[in-house]
Amino acid sequence: MAEILDTFFNIEILLRVLPFILEGLGMTLLLCAITVPIGLAGGLAVAWVWSLKKRYVNWALVVYVDFFRAFPPLVLLIFVYFGLPFVGVDLSPFAAVAIAFLLNASSYYGEIFRAGIESVPHGQWEAARASGLSRFQTMRYVVLPQATRNVLPDLIGNTLEVVKLTTIASVVALGELLHAARLAQSLVYNPTPIVAAALIYLALLWPAVRLLRHFEHRHLVAR
Repeated sequence: MAEILDTFFNIEILLRVLPFILEGLGMTLLLCAITVPIGLAGGLAVAWVWSLKKRYVNWALVVYVDFFRAFPPLVLLIFVYFGLPFVGVDLSPFAAVAIAFLLNASSYYGEIFRAGIESVPHGQWEAARASGLSRFQTMRYVVLPQATRNVLPDLIGNTLEVVKLTTIASVVALGELLHAARLAQSLVYNPTPIVAAALIYLALLWPAVRLLRHFEHRHLVAR
């Protein structure tokens, strides 16, 4: 038991590497604060354009959504960061991660929002337009609130996946939590930093998982 604690839960080592871990945690939180909103905004844009019902535009959206949902996000990130410089586009690690996550997350959020919008009865559109609201106002004030409520569990679940995907940023040497933990491990030759990072991820995501379960239960009861 003492050997396990010394190997995986070494307090002395943890205190030594804690500044690295906290710095990585700060970058992870910043990354989440950027990637989740841009993914949501991109998804909303996709769903909004889809709602316009322009045939050829919707075909292009289908290609966009299906392509980036099928494209592995790690491969996408590697392509953006290491591939684009060959055509003269040099991006910082943070910018590369932001672009890759925008393309990937917006395709998933777009499908979720589209399903939510289509779940709102068409009569709601007609009533709002008949009352004098513009199409944009109808979407903003009438349709989107109902659509978001209908797909809230899916939105939370996808956001959890986006947060977990931030770990792939380590492949472009962005100093997020996992990258910091791996760097610290290489310095101390002990897995304690990785264990610490895993526990931090668990502490961050566990409340969201419980919240997701709560909304899923309410959604099932409402049905």
